[in-house]
Amino acid sequence: MAYSIKRGKGSPRAVARKIRHQRVRKKVSGTPERPRLVVTRSNRHMVAQVVDDTIGHTLCAASTLEQAAKGVEGHKVGAARRVGELVAQRARALGIEAVVFDRGGNKYHGRVAAVAEGAREGGLTL
Repeated sequence: MAYSIKRGKGSPRAVARKIRHQRVRKKVSGTPERPRLVVTRSNRHMVAQVVDDTIGHTLCAASTLEQAAKGVEGHKVGAARRVGELVAQRARALGIEAVVFDRGGNKYHGRVAAVAEGAREGGLTL
């Protein structure tokens, strides 16, 4: 996944996030024994996917778009924690106990950290 990012395209913060994500992805990859937990954050929603990079397939996923994650106290952060719990529950049903955490170039703070905490509470080892 070697692609170049033009520094003139997009806002400086978005470009910096993409560069961070590219740098992290050089080091982080998922295996069948320990797949990658990818967290994608938008202004409104959170998506968490468990990906096996050797075959390039998403094994399971959870999102704030799902009914199970809606109506949680704490609005965004609470919903992000619930997404982490849901993805952990689905991963454990597939026999996955440990994952590699990919924060997607975002800071490990707020909603991204809440997904990780929810996944840990759900029984995954990060």
